[in-house]
Amino acid sequence: MNSDAVRHDVSLFTSDDLYLFNEGNHFRLYEKLGAHVRVVDGVAGTNFAVWAPGADYVSVIGDFNAWDPGTHPLTWRYSSGIWEGFIPGLVENMIYKYHVAAPGGFKAEKSDPFAFQAECPPKTASVIRKMDHEWKDQSWMAKRHESNGINAPISVYEMHLGSWRRSPDDPYVSMSYRDMASSLVAHLSKMGFTHVEFMPVMEHPFYGSWGYQTLGYFAPTSRYGTAEDFMYLIDQLHQAGIGVILDWVPSHFPVDGHGLAQFDGTHLFEHADPKEGFHPDWKSAIFNYGRNEVRSFLISSAVFWCDYYHIDGIRVDAVASMLYRDYSRKEGEWVPNQYGGRENFEAIFFMKRMNEVVYGLFPDTQMYAEESTAWPMVSKPTYLGGLGFGMKWDMGWMHDTLKYFQLDAIFRKYHHNQLTFRMIYAFTEQFIMPLSHDEVVHGKGSLLSRMPGDDWQRFANLRLLYGYMYAQPGKKLLFMGCEFAQPNEWKHDHSLDWHLTQYAPHEGMMKWVADLNHLYRNEPTLHERDFSSEGFRWIVGDDSANSVLVFLRLGEWGRPVFLIACNFTPVPRYDYRIGVPGFGFWEEVLNSDSANYGGSGQGNMGGVRTQPIGWHGYNDSVTIQIPPLGIVFLKHAM
Repeated sequence: MNSDAVRHDVSLFTSDDLYLFNEGNHFRLYEKLGAHVRVVDGVAGTNFAVWAPGADYVSVIGDFNAWDPGTHPLTWRYSSGIWEGFIPGLVENMIYKYHVAAPGGFKAEKSDPFAFQAECPPKTASVIRKMDHEWKDQSWMAKRHESNGINAPISVYEMHLGSWRRSPDDPYVSMSYRDMASSLVAHLSKMGFTHVEFMPVMEHPFYGSWGYQTLGYFAPTSRYGTAEDFMYLIDQLHQAGIGVILDWVPSHFPVDGHGLAQFDGTHLFEHADPKEGFHPDWKSAIFNYGRNEVRSFLISSAVFWCDYYHIDGIRVDAVASMLYRDYSRKEGEWVPNQYGGRENFEAIFFMKRMNEVVYGLFPDTQMYAEESTAWPMVSKPTYLGGLGFGMKWDMGWMHDTLKYFQLDAIFRKYHHNQLTFRMIYAFTEQFIMPLSHDEVVHGKGSLLSRMPGDDWQRFANLRLLYGYMYAQPGKKLLFMGCEFAQPNEWKHDHSLDWHLTQYAPHEGMMKWVADLNHLYRNEPTLHERDFSSEGFRWIVGDDSANSVLVFLRLGEWGRPVFLIACNFTPVPRYDYRIGVPGFGFWEEVLNSDSANYGGSGQGNMGGVRTQPIGWHGYNDSVTIQIPPLGIVFLKHAM
């Protein structure tokens, strides 16, 4: 082929496309930029388009032209900064890059920022890919608003695709998207999780980053298969009634030479000033949110996963690092905003606009913020002055609760407020309560290994922790392996220790988590008022001497009332009197000390009856047995 083979007289772009892109309001750029297989005048080929305003020459290179930068040049589209051309004969599965040359002698071979697939790392070329999966999840899509709404039970299984379960033929090889579909669906269905959250699947050069150093914002990693294979996995999950959430990283990107950094010889996607454009923690580049085209790029990425992959939710990583200009920086190492403050107004505007666009186009999805500070109104609508997310991770609860649980039981009475403090702020945001991957890495150990006491007490403590999380108002998230109490810290290059599930303590933990999920899902009282103070009421919040908490979960009018009693010591609490709002029989529906889960079998023999003895401000009361390091759920039909 020679340069005459490139057609410059045809284009995917209208004048409106170019205007909206440069204005920052084109949110389906993946339909225009990148590589698109099409037929022009009866000839099959691929349309290429790339944004490189600082370049003075851009061409497409690949095996098809022996990587010769002079063979297939693209043409400049007016003043938009976009280079485009149609190359006949280039079809799906061919690999390519862009050769970019700029004034001053800059030359680079760049991967396509809008590629739908990339070569499997460490290779770095882009792959021409159609997006033509035949979806069979119509039933799920029609009703998913019922599963993704704020009043729905949302119990998330967070997982890393590469280390969930390795190939049965080779423990050093991760399962593919297709191979894991049936086993993942079966496991999630058995365990009762409503959603699965994948740590970033977007293509990333360094496997050890777990996906959080993303370069392919429109491509699932080729480590586990093709784009169509990933669609198949999502389709299978949806057909089984399981929602899919993706981790997504618009906060920073790695500076690998084939990627976004200095894409056209200029700081195109990132800030030029390292005080704004370089992240000291992750040694990566920070997006320039003040640039219109960068906002269009990022928002288009979020829209793309909802559009082409039917994603039900996006969890935005490291929101705090975007909100604050001085995040992880010392004095003198950051640039204040125009008012001298630390707030990043450009990033705030980007996040608000992103949430407005995604919810506007896909109102039956959810946007989740991983945000660890006291920034107000993260999960409130933008029209009220909020950031516009649907939910926010409750990082404070996670840290306080785990710090408490690591204490020997004899000292817990001195730290009772670490449990009760959450209810001061629990309804200021729409919280999801995470026990995430961050808590089982970097030398922290597994959740089980952090529980004090002998083996029996460690398992009992962990059952109590999970029960306490499911009893609290808020949506739930549990990292893979925690459901069977994996004793070892998570390693991204090893499979989970599935063989342990044959042993009684680990099998009992799986039964406990499954029963918690099914109770949470099946009882509206335990989820429909997760974000309302009307759904929670303390009965005993001040018994620090006995390390006991008792509270009610309340649903809409006419729903059963749940009484939850927790004993955070290994000393059983016998005949513990509790005032209750309803007379008659209170059924014990879950007890973490049941022998079925590996407990000692202490409890309330199926339930208790009220006595007309006033207590805790109520006319009636019950006396219950709260087992050692245990939690009991009692249900009363009003």
